[in-house]
Amino acid sequence: MPLIDKPLEELRVYQGRNPRPADFDAFWDEALRELDATDPRPEFRPNNTLKLRDAECFDLTFTGVGGERIYSKFLRPSGAKSAPAVLQFHGYSHHSGDWTQKLAYVSQGMCVAAMDCRGQGGRSEDRGGVVGNTLRGHIIRGLDHDDPRRLLYRQIFLDTAQLARVVMRLPEVDPARVGAMGPSQGGALTLACAALEPRIRRAVPVYPFLCDYQRTWEMDLAKDAYQELRDYFRSFDPCHEREQDVFNRLGYIDVQFLAPRIRAEVLMHVGLMDPICPPSTQFAAYNKISSLKQMVLYPDFSHEHLPGEADRTLNFMLGL
Repeated sequence: MPLIDKPLEELRVYQGRNPRPADFDAFWDEALRELDATDPRPEFRPNNTLKLRDAECFDLTFTGVGGERIYSKFLRPSGAKSAPAVLQFHGYSHHSGDWTQKLAYVSQGMCVAAMDCRGQGGRSEDRGGVVGNTLRGHIIRGLDHDDPRRLLYRQIFLDTAQLARVVMRLPEVDPARVGAMGPSQGGALTLACAALEPRIRRAVPVYPFLCDYQRTWEMDLAKDAYQELRDYFRSFDPCHEREQDVFNRLGYIDVQFLAPRIRAEVLMHVGLMDPICPPSTQFAAYNKISSLKQMVLYPDFSHEHLPGEADRTLNFMLGL
């Protein structure tokens, strides 16, 4: 089998390269307390884009930490009561997609909530307000601020948990039967959501992003989705005098370190020829999950459509 990364036997035991901040657990415990103190104030407005006979569509907005209003599409089967629900998270810079893309789940009696990430391609707010550069990327947003709580992905990770809480409180949803899913950035957010909201029952991350930043850098793959890492060093630390501090700071938003908190059953999909989110970075997160888990490997595939993944994911979520 061709290799762009470690041999499979090494991937199966790989534990990551990026440093873990010493106060990582305290950092996220404090973040969850801030979320507890944030009233989500959800608002649902009917959306009539589609004329559906057996389903209802809503524009859902809620408040995340810092006061930003976060947008999600919400769909439910007509007359739903105590139904299972799935949370959907999108790829980097994109948005929650079309309403029709959610109907396979609604047709099976499930509610669906698909979130737009702050400041990306959808309708959620991003007020900014950090010290230091923002350049183009969200990974480095807040990296130069004295307080790591200003890292943008901290807030985005918390938005996923806030969405889960909003959905779990709905009378039409059974809070014990909620799953999360998504590709790339959406895969990372799926893992973060399951880690920060332990009631998530099933999780399907597809080639997750935002794992093991230093490994990506050392593989010379800080390009494409990770290009902002290279741009940051070239523009703001050209001699890498602060390299250790940079990667330690990024450790606060490294999904591999949230993975041990996951209690959900996990079904991960990985392409072993992925040059955008290297397989080793994904295994760094997967190998730290202690709950029931399985991985589906695609030896010849990269960061692309994985044949059969969508059908397998639906079947898995039908077990909620």
